[in-house]
Amino acid sequence: MSTEETSRFVRLRVELVLEVDDADAVTKAALARIAGDADMPGDERAHAEGAVTEDTAEALAYLVDPFDLVSEVPGVDLAQASWSSEQIDYDPDSPDWDIDEDDVDEDDDEATVG
Repeated sequence: MSTEETSRFVRLRVELVLEVDDADAVTKAALARIAGDADMPGDERAHAEGAVTEDTAEALAYLVDPFDLVSEVPGVDLAQASWSSEQIDYDPDSPDWDIDEDDVDEDDDEATVG
């Protein structure tokens, strides 16, 4: 690919830390989304229902869709997406969770928006 062809593609990295106040509501919403997916095969549906029932992080992965984040942005098409979720220990006062840790120098082509 030429530089002109590859420069049309942009990698957008987003990291979210969510506080789940009502795990039951998250699970119910994920189960409703799974139930509403008429194209999901029965064996996959059973696996998905079990996963979201046992793990709130899995339920969130069924509810958060990268396409939804960019579908209304004019002039872009989602070419590829990958996402995962996991339960973590989070301390907002810890320097390990500094939101600006990935900032780059002004001379670089990238920038982190926080």
